[in-house]
Amino acid sequence: MDAEKNERHVITRRTALQGTAALATAMGTLEMVGRLAHLPERVANAETTTLAALPDIQFDIGAFIAPAQTINGIVVQLPPVNTVFLTARLLRTPNRTDQAEMNRALNTLESAYPFAAGGLITFVAYGLPYFNRLPAALVSSRMPRLRSNTARSVLEEAVASPTDVSAANPGITKVRFNVPVRIETNDILFTFRSDNQTFIQDAINWFNGSNQLVGRAVASPRFGGLLSFTSSRAMFTQLGMPRFVAGQVGLPFARFINPQSPMWMGFVDQQVDASGPAAICTFAGNPSARLTTAVPGDYFDNGSIQHLSHVILDMLQFFDMETATSAPGDDAVFTERVQYMYHSPPINRGNADQLTNGGGPAFLPNNNRGVNYARQTAQGIGTDIDPATGQGERRMGHLSTLQRSSRAADGTPIHIRMDGPGFDNMDVPGNSKQPKLQFTVFVPSAEFFRVMRSNTAALDLAEQFDVDEDENGLERFLTTTRRQNFLTPPRRHRAFPLVELT
Repeated sequence: MDAEKNERHVITRRTALQGTAALATAMGTLEMVGRLAHLPERVANAETTTLAALPDIQFDIGAFIAPAQTINGIVVQLPPVNTVFLTARLLRTPNRTDQAEMNRALNTLESAYPFAAGGLITFVAYGLPYFNRLPAALVSSRMPRLRSNTARSVLEEAVASPTDVSAANPGITKVRFNVPVRIETNDILFTFRSDNQTFIQDAINWFNGSNQLVGRAVASPRFGGLLSFTSSRAMFTQLGMPRFVAGQVGLPFARFINPQSPMWMGFVDQQVDASGPAAICTFAGNPSARLTTAVPGDYFDNGSIQHLSHVILDMLQFFDMETATSAPGDDAVFTERVQYMYHSPPINRGNADQLTNGGGPAFLPNNNRGVNYARQTAQGIGTDIDPATGQGERRMGHLSTLQRSSRAADGTPIHIRMDGPGFDNMDVPGNSKQPKLQFTVFVPSAEFFRVMRSNTAALDLAEQFDVDEDENGLERFLTTTRRQNFLTPPRRHRAFPLVELT
């Protein structure tokens, strides 16, 4: 049996860990992308021969993927093509033997595959349920606190965003996917990234009991009934892939998606200046911003909060289509969509044909307009004139609202977004496959993300200045069905942190 057939076999056999069915969603997407994607030729940005040389900040991978490149005047750095988020719950509290076995497992993966986009990159993070299993005094003694309020921990559970469907937001509904958000309670989040989807499949199968890795007999982790997988989510990030997927599966809006974009909504979300350096996102921070009590040398100094969301995209609504057979309406034109995504007035007027192939460029600058720009355009200051009123249009772009609180005083972003397209049926009413946004972000605290997400929703400005829902960024197109916050520890403590101190 060759390696590919073996990988397909072991996913259905009796395995060492529970929850194997939860792997099906990601595996289905990986197989689809594997048939459609191409393996990029990458120029190595760094070479690593020892595990000790890998970054203590787990998500600091910029030096291990292709260097940034300039495309159409925009500097971008494209991540690994495939990413799988794999969540799990613990069936018991891990002990020191489990900690040693987790270390062995992670080190074995990184010895088998190069730590690079063309190899395999793995992160591990832990949710509040994990830390609640450990002695409270131990956790409290090591957990960083907010500098602005030392009574609060950097790790707090996620909450519903103001535009999520939730009992906390009784006035919020969505046109098609009216699914209430679920705050998940997973113990562990594994993130696997690679250009080659078979490497991720191989790693997950090995983790799940295949005893085969890179075509060789290698003992799988022996956790003794410790873990059960609860969900799997796959995303793909490659130029033109959403348009290609849409065409292959016959989505009615396929020809409106920009064939250069790696994202469903037709723009490029991988601009280098849109994310901060890894250190600013850690608890210890950097000279631009330090938001927690952590200092270098602390147990969790190079750790970060990783927020994970699962989002259904209403692409019919994005292209102003009432049904799958309807023609796009007036709000589908490029000049409208570019304002939803970026700023108002349009930062680019697009092509004469405002619909075909996106109607305008995918590569546009991620300019920082400052913390007050959304408030300015919400008042109609500096925007295009509305013919009906003779006044400036009152509207806000997604990027404008995000920038209300996403950057340090010197303009450096205090986050690293790691989001990309998905296509599956997870949480979709009727079980149909739909375009997804698989979203994760690294930030210095859960509270920082809560405020940033609330500011991006911008319901306060919309109410204050009477901005119509249809003029408020991307909010109406997004249905977030799952949220959870995790703590991504430093690499040196990534295997069941604090267990060695119990």
